[in-house]
Amino acid sequence: MHADEIDADVSLVSRLLAAQFPRWAALPLKRVASAGTDNAIYRLGSDMCVRLPRRPSAAGQVEKEGRWLPMLTPLPLTIPRPLGLGKPDAGYPWHWSVTSWIDGETATMDRIADPMQAAATLAQFIKALQAIDPTDGPPSGPQNHFRGVPLVEMDATTREAIGNLRAEIDTGAANAVWEAALGAPAWADPPVWVHGDIQSGNLLARQGRITAVIDFGLLSVGDPACDLTVAWMLLSDDTRAAFRTAMSVDDAMWARGRGWALYAGVIALDYYRETNHALAATCRRAIGEVIAEFTC
Repeated sequence: MHADEIDADVSLVSRLLAAQFPRWAALPLKRVASAGTDNAIYRLGSDMCVRLPRRPSAAGQVEKEGRWLPMLTPLPLTIPRPLGLGKPDAGYPWHWSVTSWIDGETATMDRIADPMQAAATLAQFIKALQAIDPTDGPPSGPQNHFRGVPLVEMDATTREAIGNLRAEIDTGAANAVWEAALGAPAWADPPVWVHGDIQSGNLLARQGRITAVIDFGLLSVGDPACDLTVAWMLLSDDTRAAFRTAMSVDDAMWARGRGWALYAGVIALDYYRETNHALAATCRRAIGEVIAEFTC
């Protein structure tokens, strides 16, 4: 998916484990199919997984997760537990991690028994995350793909991506959504914790319920509007309204959240439309939901 991506395979992971975590080296190891873009994932035994950053821009994520994930408590959904931090070795250039394995399926809406309950669950999780003390937390910026920064900082890249998608989306409507988001009052309160990428690919479901949130590589403290993107990435009209009510957000926050959803959709669709069809489909849906809500 990336020109600067590092190749990894089971053989490499086995060598890394043997050298640095020999107590786990004999456990079964299997590559996990995923639409994720920053990390390669391998299931280790029955209750662990190994995550290796795939490209330089993701290289700092595992160390950040190792430091901060244990601090994110209490939360109403399960999140990964760091179990080991690996070092560069065997030709692999970056830190890598061993974390807990969480059973579940990607939380697409066809796997959710009660969409209204799912909307409430997501709101509870986001509000609980925002309530955790953010002191000394990593600031939003390049290290987390800018999730949580003031939206104006993403203006040029968003407009460029919208223009690149003129054959696929209604660029006039997309630009109108973006202008409205930029015109909304900026976040003026102290920064809070944001996950940065709450969408179906980073949510797990079991027995029809959302049960876990994974991949905290974009974790930071900043404007929480970026975590509202799940409202358009995953939810539909009625569940989105229930989510907004549960979140108790004002018009300015909602407009910025819609802008973040548009940004995430157009940036990823422009980049991944030929290389990651699952993610591209999620982005097309999000863009359509954003425009439909804004123009109705």
